[in-house]
Amino acid sequence: MNVLVINCGSSSLKYQLINSDSEEVLAKGLCERIGIDGSAIVHQPAGGEKVKSEIDMPNHTKAVQLVIEKLTDPQVGVITSLEEIDAVGHRIVHGGERFAGSVVLDDEVLAVIEQCNDLAPLHNPANLIGINSCREILPDVPMVGVFDTAFHQTMPKKAYLYGLPLSYYEKYKVRRYGFHGTSHRFVSEEAAKMLDRPYDQTKTITCHLGNGGSLCAVRNGKSIDTTMGFTPMEGLVMGTRAGDVDAAAITFLMEKEGLTPQEMDTILNKKSGVLGISGVSSDFRDIEEASEHGNDRAEMALEVFAYKVAKRIGAYASAMNGVDCIVFTAGLGENSGSTRRLICDYLGYLGVHIDSYNNSLRGKAMEISAPDSRVRVLVIPTNEELVIARDTKELLDK
Repeated sequence: MNVLVINCGSSSLKYQLINSDSEEVLAKGLCERIGIDGSAIVHQPAGGEKVKSEIDMPNHTKAVQLVIEKLTDPQVGVITSLEEIDAVGHRIVHGGERFAGSVVLDDEVLAVIEQCNDLAPLHNPANLIGINSCREILPDVPMVGVFDTAFHQTMPKKAYLYGLPLSYYEKYKVRRYGFHGTSHRFVSEEAAKMLDRPYDQTKTITCHLGNGGSLCAVRNGKSIDTTMGFTPMEGLVMGTRAGDVDAAAITFLMEKEGLTPQEMDTILNKKSGVLGISGVSSDFRDIEEASEHGNDRAEMALEVFAYKVAKRIGAYASAMNGVDCIVFTAGLGENSGSTRRLICDYLGYLGVHIDSYNNSLRGKAMEISAPDSRVRVLVIPTNEELVIARDTKELLDK
C-alpha cells in the first residue's frame, strides 16, 4: 500500500510517499509560501537529488495538484499515475477529548475536528484545508487522520486538570492536552525494542527537543503526563516560547507595558524562550556557537534550558515511581551531544552515567549511557511520518 503522508500548515505542505508494506520512503518534499509571492515546491525522490521549482501556488488545492504532478513526473516521479496512491494519512494537531487514536476521515469526523479549531486556531484550520484539498483531488482515495494529542488521552485527571474552577473545564475544556504525541509514541515504542522489553512493562521518559520541545512520561506504553498543556506554549523553555511562567507575571507585564492579549501572546510565543534570554537566536546551534565564543547570555540560555528539562525528568521519575529509560529525540535531542550532557549531569541521583564517545555520535539510534548506568539513555531519531503511514495501513486493512 502506497500512503501519501500530508502535514499541512497555513502556508506550507510537507509530504512523503511511503510504501507501508516495506516502510520505504519513495519520495518526499515541501510546498512553501502557499498563497504568498515566491511559492515553490522542493521534491526529492528516494536516492535522488532535491529538485526545486518556483511555481505559483495560490491555495492548497494547487499545492496538492503539484505534489501529484511531481510524484508522477517521468523524470523525478516514483509512480506512473495517481491510481498508485492507495491512501492519504494526515497529521492533525488537535483532536480534543474526542479522539484517543487515529481515525478514518469522513464528513462526520471532519465536523468534529472543526469543533476543535478554537483549541488550535493556528493549526487545525490549516490541517482541514489540506484534508479538503486532498479530497478534492483524490475523491476516491481513503484518508486517515492522526492526531498529535491522541497519545496523551490516557493521562489521568490528576495530570491534566488545572487548579482553575472546574466549571472552566466543563464549559470550555480548559485542561492539559499535550502535543508531539506521535513522536513520543514512536520513540517510546522503539525504546522498548532496544531494551528488549515488552512495551507494556517499561517506564520511559521521552524528550522531544527541538525548536519546540516537550517531555512525556510513558508508563507501560501509555502517556501519563506531558509538559505541553492547553497549548504548545506550556512546559519547557523553547526556541521562541516562554514555557512555564507565573500567570500573575503575565498580567503584571500587560498592565505595565500596556499590552493587549494579542501582543502578550506574540511575546510569549514568538519573542521569548532561548531567543528572549540569549538575544542571539531561536536556533540552538547559533546559541551554542555564541556560548563557545564567550557570550554570557547565550551560555545562560543553554543552562536554563538544560535545567528545566532535567527538573521535569526528575518529576516524571517520581510520577512513575522509577524510570527504566530516558530517550532523546528531535533536532536538538538527536544532534546535540553537549545539550544531552548538560541535562544528564543533573541525573547522577538516578544513577545516570553517559558514555562520552557514544554521546559525541549523531544520526542514528544508539545507546549513550555507560555500562554502569542504572538508567539506560538512548538517542532515537523520531519518525512521525512512518507512524502516520502505519496507522493508515492498519485502519484501512481492518
